[in-house]
Amino acid sequence: MAKASEVKSGNILRFNGELVTVEEFLHRTPGNLRAFYQARMRNVKTGKLVEYRFRTDEDVEICRVETNDYQYLYEDGDYFVVMDNTSFEQFNIPKFLFGDAARFMKEGMNVIVAFESEEPIMAQAPASVELEITYSEPAVKGDTSTNALKSATVETGVEIRVPLFINQGERVRIDTKTGEYIERVK
Repeated sequence: MAKASEVKSGNILRFNGELVTVEEFLHRTPGNLRAFYQARMRNVKTGKLVEYRFRTDEDVEICRVETNDYQYLYEDGDYFVVMDNTSFEQFNIPKFLFGDAARFMKEGMNVIVAFESEEPIMAQAPASVELEITYSEPAVKGDTSTNALKSATVETGVEIRVPLFINQGERVRIDTKTGEYIERVK
């Protein structure tokens, strides 16, 4: 246990039985009242925002979180299997930790996973991925002058919107957070 005065922004705390990450932690001393710490924290699992006032001598539990790079190997039901690049140890990470980026996961890509006492609490895919277009309607000459988009299927099976000049077999860069086309890869 630590005192509230030892907490910093970015720490992960166990607050009311849940893991929260501290986004903002300010020391306040109002006129004739006792000093306190105003904290804005986000629940790691649900993403819900929590605000709380800590007394300066209040006990808090700062969690020890290890964040590391892992290689995504394959999908196994509701889990993604990842491998530690140094020890070659494999871990099952729940899909929901990756959020919408899970749709664009491809074997061999590097991901970041955070563990708190052997339990995965956060997972992050790369900001963008390069994928091949497996199906797209052929482009018609002269269609490149407008900003019109068409549907295309990438190698992970996800359908995205791409410009008309993109053809089947080409590689494109996709934003994993929004699922939008960024650029064509040469």
